[in-house]
Amino acid sequence: MNVTDDGPPGFEAFYVATRDDCLRALLVTVRDIDEAADLLAEAYARAFSRWAMVAHHPAPVAWVMRTALNLHRDRWRKLKLLPRLVHPAQPVAAPELPVDPALLDTLWSLPKRQRQVIGLRVVLDLDTQSTAEVLGISAGTVTTHLHRALASLRNELATEERINK
Repeated sequence: MNVTDDGPPGFEAFYVATRDDCLRALLVTVRDIDEAADLLAEAYARAFSRWAMVAHHPAPVAWVMRTALNLHRDRWRKLKLLPRLVHPAQPVAAPELPVDPALLDTLWSLPKRQRQVIGLRVVLDLDTQSTAEVLGISAGTVTTHLHRALASLRNELATEERINK
């Protein structure tokens, strides 16, 4: 996305400050760097066109992530309705982001909702309430998913550490 000087005030700074973290958080859920980048570009384009409203949102980054996740869900539903003509793309093993591929593999082994919570709470550092709003679930459910995800990750990482010794 190329933001010009004619764009809304503050959008360029918002975009530059949040794009990498949002991409990392979305990658945890989507599992495909190209798909995550495409969804995020569309979400930022929508934020750009509605910047007067989004800029006053309590959590603009949450608005962008909710939009990207909604787009992902919509695409998934459409693909589910179409006959499978080709095999789905395999997840990218080593994205061009400073993310450890082994960590991504471990994260991708978690259930989808737990991956989403980890992406929003840990990678984007959203609070529990903002995460709940983005995902459309209660704050208690966010806490439960985060607790379960972290327990699974601790267990998996401890197992790997024992194996590597």
